[in-house]
Amino acid sequence: MSRLAALSSPKDLRSMSVAELEALASEIRQAIIAQVQKTGGHLAPNLGVVELTIALHRVFDFGHDRLLFDVGHQCYPHKLLTGRFPLLGRLRTREGMSGFPEPLESPFDLFRVGHAGTGISTAVGMARGDLLNGEAYDAKANPNGRAIVTLIGDASIVNGVAMEGLNNAGTLKRQFLVVLNDNGMSISKPQGAVAGYFDRVRVSHTYSDFKKGAHQFLRRIPGGSMLEEAYHRAGEATKALISEDSWFEKFGLVTAGPIDGHDLPTLIEFLTEVRDINRPVLLHVKTIKGRGLDVAESDATRFHSPRPFSVTRAEANACRVEMPSSGRSFTTAFGEALVELMERDPRVVACTAAMPDGTGVSLPLAKFPDRTWDVGICESHAMDMMAGLAKCGHKPFFAVYSTFLQRAFDQAFQEVALQGLPVRICLDRAGLVGGDGAVHHGFCDVALLRTLPGGAIMAAIDEPSLKGALDFMLTCDEGFSVVRYPRDSVSERLLAQPCPAFELGRSRCLTPELDVTRGARPDAIVIAFGTPAIAALQASDMITGEYRVAVYDARFAKPLDDALISAALLSGRPVLTVEDHAVIGGFGTAVLERASELRLDATRLTRLGIPDHWILQDGRSKQLAEVGIDAAGIARSIRQAVSEASPATVFASPQVETCVRERPLV
Repeated sequence: MSRLAALSSPKDLRSMSVAELEALASEIRQAIIAQVQKTGGHLAPNLGVVELTIALHRVFDFGHDRLLFDVGHQCYPHKLLTGRFPLLGRLRTREGMSGFPEPLESPFDLFRVGHAGTGISTAVGMARGDLLNGEAYDAKANPNGRAIVTLIGDASIVNGVAMEGLNNAGTLKRQFLVVLNDNGMSISKPQGAVAGYFDRVRVSHTYSDFKKGAHQFLRRIPGGSMLEEAYHRAGEATKALISEDSWFEKFGLVTAGPIDGHDLPTLIEFLTEVRDINRPVLLHVKTIKGRGLDVAESDATRFHSPRPFSVTRAEANACRVEMPSSGRSFTTAFGEALVELMERDPRVVACTAAMPDGTGVSLPLAKFPDRTWDVGICESHAMDMMAGLAKCGHKPFFAVYSTFLQRAFDQAFQEVALQGLPVRICLDRAGLVGGDGAVHHGFCDVALLRTLPGGAIMAAIDEPSLKGALDFMLTCDEGFSVVRYPRDSVSERLLAQPCPAFELGRSRCLTPELDVTRGARPDAIVIAFGTPAIAALQASDMITGEYRVAVYDARFAKPLDDALISAALLSGRPVLTVEDHAVIGGFGTAVLERASELRLDATRLTRLGIPDHWILQDGRSKQLAEVGIDAAGIARSIRQAVSEASPATVFASPQVETCVRERPLV
């Protein structure tokens, strides 16, 4: 039996020799590589922290102590060390292991986390909570207390929330360890002045640099008495690597390192020493992202979170990597369309927040480096920067994952919408995202943004409609505009049909022969926002011969198409709204609210979308089926709505109190 399979508890690590730990590290790497090759997942980030994770579990008891992850996509080794090796074979599925920390899986995971910047702040909260409970670790006064460790990456630490956490962490009067995993990468190359600082630290400091003058330096700086105490409490190894000019010392954290994050004896020695310092400490650890897989080390961005892949070895150590594609993605379509816009109009500028490849902005970044920016994991800053560019007369496009837009909502409110500035917001990964699960679903962007006056909120159903939405946004100068699209392949179903230009607040009928705004009388009406429109057409095909279904691409969640809403609800036919977004606050709710304002009877209105509970990790197609917004689910809901409807009646002047029924999932 392998060491990994035989591991019963992280405590087993304490009885292993260094050689055995290194052999275990190799097994963990091979297990992660083999699984991600089959299913996809976060590969390079996890390969880079194997030794660091083993050392942390060797020195600390995280069944009692506290380990908090920042982002969490580097948690696979942690999970394998804490009893979840049997779940690895079903990685990123409902039955298997989540790709992020998940308290439902294990008490070793304290927070369900997938957004950057949060780890230090939640750790400060637990540190204060343990102090209040009399459970804070102190090597002398309370050796049975709980130690606090938070693991954060060099790209995440520049996030605004991380800065706020550091600022507060420095005021703690207890043990508190921040482990900075410095691999010189986020998903892509980190951006900004702090990233440059880390680069200089990596190349300029040696062991002797740190040792020389450290004691005298601690006496000179502000707060020096506190650091002097920490210096005396540290072991000789830590004293030698206490930094003379660390940026983090300005926050009140004693800073040691950088040390080699793949050297297990050194890691264990340093962690053992800093554990007993009764002050906030930052240990700077240098790792290699993708360690142990040459193709991942040489192209860490590509292998950050790859699809399933295979590596074919050839002569002279050459190799070929194959990642089967499921089709042309919305992301690729967006990136190419954005390049076209920038070629047409020199006023177009673009930015992303640490996701150039994930949003398609890598294409314009390469072609227009003076008009395109990656600002790092700083969505709030990105939104404000786009506002400043708009104020100067440029046409800014901000490409961001829907789930990360939430972090910039205040800026969208204050600096964009309130100012009436035409910032263009392009939301990738809108809706259900598949294996990343609840931490990454883009389920509430419509609910957030439609509260802001003066905006136009759109969704694309395929590549031509995405281009049409972007063309509309290019000329939309009266306020902010938004287009959302999923992490999926673009449909080719409607390519033979011309895609009409977008007009503010106007929908598109995808079944012209059944257009109720032109007097047609179908058996049911589906108004879809975004790619569920394609699923609705497929659902209509499935029930051909039973019912005639009018299908609409709503295009806009704000403003709505009043003519369509009125015609649909006055027809007396069942009306279904469908969206890859939460039902609460989403497109269907907007239609319901508008019906009330127009004094229309909405008793035949059914809203389909993401229900009011968390949708866990699995394939995107399975998630869509789970919530009933795939073709089969929509067909089922159409049949149910028609069967429950009373004979159709046309209401000439409805004055009925508006209500709605949300269909139960069958």
